[in-house]
Amino acid sequence: MIRLILVDDHELVRTGFKLILEQQSDIQIIGEAASAEEGLRLIRGQNPDVALVDVHMPGMSGIELTERVIRSHLPTRIVVLTVVNDARFPRRLLEAGALGYLTKGCAAEELLTAIRTVAAGRRYLAPDVAQQLALATLDGEGSPFEQLSAREMEVAMMLVRGKPIFMIAEQLHLSPKTVSTYKQRLMTKLEVENLIALAHLMEAYSLIESRGGMLVS
Repeated sequence: MIRLILVDDHELVRTGFKLILEQQSDIQIIGEAASAEEGLRLIRGQNPDVALVDVHMPGMSGIELTERVIRSHLPTRIVVLTVVNDARFPRRLLEAGALGYLTKGCAAEELLTAIRTVAAGRRYLAPDVAQQLALATLDGEGSPFEQLSAREMEVAMMLVRGKPIFMIAEQLHLSPKTVSTYKQRLMTKLEVENLIALAHLMEAYSLIESRGGMLVS
C-alpha cells in the first residue's frame, strides 16, 4: 500500500486528486495540507511514502519543502505538480531532490503511473517535461534530442519505460504501425540501434534515472 499525502493550497485541486486516488486499491491518502509548512509537519509526523506537492504556494515553496525533506533524510519521496512547463524549473526541482515532475494538465493515468514509479524509488518525468529538459543544453553542448518532434519524444519516453508498441498505440490513440514508424524514425535520428542504447543516451542527458537499464513503469 502506498501511503500518500496531498500538499496544495487549492482545496478544489486536492478534491480532484482525491477523487482519482481514492479509487485505487494500492494507494491510501493519509493526510492533506494547504501549505508547504503544514505539509512538512505532516511528512515528519506521518512518514508517508509519497507526497504530491504543488510547487507554487504562499510562504514556503514546493522547492524548499523538497529540499528540507532531503536534508532531513526523511524517507518520503516527492512528486511535484505545477502549471509551469520550463526546462530550467524541473531541472531545479530534480536537483532539489524531487523524484517526480508532472504538469497539472496530465491525465489521471499518468498521475497514477508517476506515483507508483516514484513510490518504487524511480524517477518519473512527464513526456512534455522530459522534452523541455532534452532541449536544454548540457555542459554547453546541444542535446541530440533537439532533433525529435514532441510525439517522437513521447514515444521514446514510453519505450524506455518498458511499454510495448501496442500499449503505446492504445494510449496515444495511434495505430501500432504508426508507433513503429515513430520508433524507427527517432532511433535513426539519435543514431541508436536498440532500446538499451536509447536508455543509456537518455540517462546521459538526465531524462531518466541512471540504473543500468530501462525504466519499467
